Amino acid sequence: MSDRNPVRLAVVGAGPIGRRHLQAIAAEPSCRAVAVVDPAPAGAEAASEWNIPHHLDLEAMLDAVAPDGVINATPNSLHVPLSLACVKRGIPVLVEKPIADRLEPALELAAASEAAGVPVLVGHHRRHNPIVRKAREIVRSGALGRLTAVSATWLLHKPVGYFEVAWRREPGGGPILINLIHDIDNLRFIAGDIAAVQAMTSNARRGFAVEDTAALLLRFHDGALGTVMLSDTVAAPWSWELTSGERTSYSYPNTGQDCYLFAGTEGALALPSLRLWRYDGAQNWQSPLPQEKLAVEEADPIRVQIDHFADVIRGRAEPLITARDAARTLEATLAVSKAAAASGEVVLSA
Repeated sequence: MSDRNPVRLAVVGAGPIGRRHLQAIAAEPSCRAVAVVDPAPAGAEAASEWNIPHHLDLEAMLDAVAPDGVINATPNSLHVPLSLACVKRGIPVLVEKPIADRLEPALELAAASEAAGVPVLVGHHRRHNPIVRKAREIVRSGALGRLTAVSATWLLHKPVGYFEVAWRREPGGGPILINLIHDIDNLRFIAGDIAAVQAMTSNARRGFAVEDTAALLLRFHDGALGTVMLSDTVAAPWSWELTSGERTSYSYPNTGQDCYLFAGTEGALALPSLRLWRYDGAQNWQSPLPQEKLAVEEADPIRVQIDHFADVIRGRAEPLITARDAARTLEATLAVSKAAAASGEVVLSA
């Protein structure tokens, strides 16, 4: 493949995320879309809109088009089997999150990628957000001292119409696997790996078979402790979607609030505002604690991710998040429901 030519990408899945990838490809000179695969009417519509061939079947498309890379934006249950089909042909894959709905298939894909030497990039696109990358730089540099406490909130209200899709009312369709996995990945990327999880969940507000609210305790490998509060049934301004200003396929307002706090022995950092606090002099709760607001250039993380994928395909970069790394994020996320089911809850006397 000549470095002068854009990489040729096929998009599998023409739902909202697949179409978002098509928009990003069109905006990036480093790549171009060469096919859409989706047996649903949305596939033909997307292919017509972007003036590219439409295919009903992945294998048939791979035979006919032989793309340089594939973006797998299909339902969760198809992430691993379709990605494995690409890896077996030596074709790099960008597979949407979660990498799988169970840990075992995720590890199978990781092993296949490593054995074949074919890169798999997982679509935890927030790792490409300059805010998140700056936060990782600050925390990992030691500017906060020894990271000790982490707090995250994901609180908003999904509309009634969102739940007209049946699987969103069933186990696996709730905010833990769909939404919290983004935050778990952000926390891992910034603060390091998670060693243990405790949790409680509730479906008391909507009464569906799946959770609508969860409370988590996290222990990171370096000893830091974290808390996470999650709910998709509250009127609240504290979530990454409502605070970051990140450009997505949805039109979220920016509430100007923070949803992550990182506190260390020498300083603290709030996200997404990137407000940094450190003592000016003696570390004493009665001493001044000046605030500094850090700045980063705004960028669309989906577009940055596409450009990064082009570099991965060309062999210029390693995937920012590999299949094995994403499997660790999935394991930590699945541990939430597992921990809640095995909760050693203590019921207090009235």
